Amino acid sequence: QVQLVESGGGLVQVGGSLRLSCVASGSIVSINVMRWYRQAPGKQRELVALINADGVTNYSDAVKDRFTISRDRAKNAVYLEMNSLKPGDTAVYYCNAYIRAMYSNPSHRDYWGQGTQVTVSP
Repeated sequence: QVQLVESGGGLVQVGGSLRLSCVASGSIVSINVMRWYRQAPGKQRELVALINADGVTNYSDAVKDRFTISRDRAKNAVYLEMNSLKPGDTAVYYCNAYIRAMYSNPSHRDYWGQGTQVTVSP
């Protein structure tokens, strides 16, 4: 079994910062791309940022230059540093990872965390 657990969400004022963390655990063989998604009330889930196995990153236009994604391969972790937060960033943030796991069929698949709430107050 593989689990992704997020942490670091909370309530912050406009212009503030938060750092989200996501740690993968279980029978992991390797992790390829890791992503952060978010879903605001009444809206579809959207991709915020991703980082591949080589450390190459990509961001949505909405967060570019404000958010930074990073990963710690030794800890099977991915982070999202969020700065200059806006009310429009309010959402549940989800961690996603494409993982090769033992005892899994298929051996490679996407896994999701449970989500962490980020609320930006005016």
